[in-house]
Amino acid sequence: MSSLRSEKTIVDIAEELELSVSTVSRALNDHPNISAKTKERVKKMARKLGYRPNAMAAGLRNNKSKTIGLIVPRISMFFPATISTIIQNKLQEFGYNLIICQSNDSLEQEIELANTLYSARVDGLAVSATLYTTDFSHFDIFKQQNTPIVFFDRTPKDYNVKVIKGDDFLGGYKATEHLVEKGCKDIVHISGPLTCNLYTERLAGYKEALQRHKLPYKKHRVFFHELTRENAWQTAEKIFAQKPYPDGIFATNDTTAITILEYCRKHGIKVPEECKIVGYSNDPRTEIITPSITSVDQFPATMGERIVAALMDLIQARHPAAYRHSQEIVPIQLVERESSGGTGWEIPDPVSNGKTAVATGATAKAVKKKK
Repeated sequence: MSSLRSEKTIVDIAEELELSVSTVSRALNDHPNISAKTKERVKKMARKLGYRPNAMAAGLRNNKSKTIGLIVPRISMFFPATISTIIQNKLQEFGYNLIICQSNDSLEQEIELANTLYSARVDGLAVSATLYTTDFSHFDIFKQQNTPIVFFDRTPKDYNVKVIKGDDFLGGYKATEHLVEKGCKDIVHISGPLTCNLYTERLAGYKEALQRHKLPYKKHRVFFHELTRENAWQTAEKIFAQKPYPDGIFATNDTTAITILEYCRKHGIKVPEECKIVGYSNDPRTEIITPSITSVDQFPATMGERIVAALMDLIQARHPAAYRHSQEIVPIQLVERESSGGTGWEIPDPVSNGKTAVATGATAKAVKKKK
């Protein structure tokens, strides 16, 4: 009875067919020197016996696991969820599997996940860091072993790895400038923690747009916290606690923008007539809510494809470390909707825009040159 329950191996297949173990192994791996008839016999017997190839053992032999590790803050959020799907689908085209992990924005958990994926011998790693990751040394073990790492979206400032990120400065600039062009003169900015690159850059874009249009930067009109629904509601209570109310709000994620809209609707503040709102990420909810919300599209599908392309390039390179000092910028696009007084929207081709964004370099410098 115990022998029937034991895991079958290529030895069992070889004994059943009276073939050598090496012939069975080659047949299962479609070796060109094995006839089609023998391959079919071997594979038929493998199915009959319930044989399962040991991918881990094969990986140890050839030092390749054919798996990629992915660490994201929260899989429930629109942006990382979309990117995760694209990465998995694209990796399958190259014969790789994906291990998806979420840090829940906990640095301690991110460290633990990095160690776990290292122990799993992943062939490469893609990471969007937590809000509070400022020391990235827990990823050094991958660099020491020349295991490719690609950081995306939430990325390190001074850590020698491949970085693929959105144009957050330009996104912050365009969101703010759009509100100014719609007539807003008192614009609130709701930001995430400044330990994260996304929010430092979007804040810089907000400030630059105000300065370019000769509007003052008011510290009491800027709020910093994790961008949850609960925090957004509390911030809305502070914003509208007394008049004069702001005439524009730039929220750096769509959950916050939607929550602000709900607060305004509950308290009789008309959007966009009395207060205009712009969010960030172009979450599908922004299009179906009433009024629909103007947002900044980050093109997550484009970013996911570029992450996979970068990983494959690094894996195939003889000296991966030589390719780890680069930064690639994925374009953004303001999607104008009703919450800021718009009536329609149009998204240009993100691929062609992406090439332009990468070629022109730092958008912060480009914006300042217009002044």
